[in-house]
Order: sequence, then C-alpha cells, then structure tokens
Amino acid sequence: QVQLVESGGGLVQAGGSLRLSCAASGRTFSSYTMGWLRQAPGKERELVARMWWSGANPYYVDSVKGRFTISTDNAKNTVYLQMNSLKPEDTAVYYCAADGPVVDGRYDYWGQGTQVTVSS
Repeated sequence: QVQLVESGGGLVQAGGSLRLSCAASGRTFSSYTMGWLRQAPGKERELVARMWWSGANPYYVDSVKGRFTISTDNAKNTVYLQMNSLKPEDTAVYYCAADGPVVDGRYDYWGQGTQVTVSS
C-alpha cells in the first residue's frame, strides 16, 4: 500500500523559507515521477515542481523558478521541496504526489496535504 505523508508546512513571513518533506512508502519509487502540487482557496490545483525519483528532468512552474527546489533522498525514501523567498501568493495547501509505475502524467497517489501560509 502506497503512502505519502507530507510535513513541514506552517506560517512564515514573506521572504522566509520552508522545507516540505514527503515520506514515501509501500513501493520502490525509482521508476516514478514525484510531484509537488498546490491549491490555494478559490483556485485550481497547480503543479509546482516535478521530477523523476532519480532527479532527472526537473520541472518548475514559472512562478517558483529560482526559489523552489525539488529533491529526493533515497536513503530516507523522502521527497523534499525547499521553498525560499516565499511570497504571500505561495499560500496554499501543498500536496506530494506520485505518478507511476507507468508514468502518464496523471498522479496515482497523493498525500494528505500540508498548509503553507505566507504573511505579508
């Protein structure tokens, strides 16, 4: 049974940093694409960052390029999203998701979400 458990959200002032963690279990994720998505109140869910578990082919939405970094730690089976220079518009619930073992652009497994609130 696949489980994705996020942590690390919270309240931070604009310009600050947070690191989100996603502990993955139940599968070997080496052939999966891992993504971080977010949903702000009244807005559609959007893909923030994505990459192969190996670290290949990272993608970032334009609004976070240069500020956010997605990474994985094989030893801990964990995916991270390092968020720097946070802005109030980054406020959202952030979800970790896994696409695989057949990677088709549709996320098959989701975490429960973690709230990130950036105050101005």
